[in-house]
Amino acid sequence: QVQLVESGGGLVQAGGSLSLSCVVSGRTFSTLTMGWFRQDQGKEREFVATISWSNGHTLYADAVKGRFTISRDNAKSTVYLQMNSLKPEDTAVYYCAAGRTSWATRESHLYDYWGQGTQVTVSS
Repeated sequence: QVQLVESGGGLVQAGGSLSLSCVVSGRTFSTLTMGWFRQDQGKEREFVATISWSNGHTLYADAVKGRFTISRDNAKSTVYLQMNSLKPEDTAVYYCAAGRTSWATRESHLYDYWGQGTQVTVSS
């Protein structure tokens, strides 16, 4: 059984930073494309960032480009999301996702496994 466990969420002031982690177990991490999505109350889930397993290619949502960085450590079966210059509109539950697709993708339906989410709250 594949499990994804996120950590690192919390409360931060606008302009601050947070680092999220997601540990994967139950499947060979190095063959999974990893993504981060987020969902605020009353809104649809939206893509944040992704990193492929095949070539390490990354994609970012326009709203976070230049502020967030996704990375992975295959030896630790962990994907990270470094979030800098946080804004109140970044407030959401952040979900880690894993997919067997070879390519970095924004499409949530291409991810096969999901974590439970971690809350990020940015105060103004």
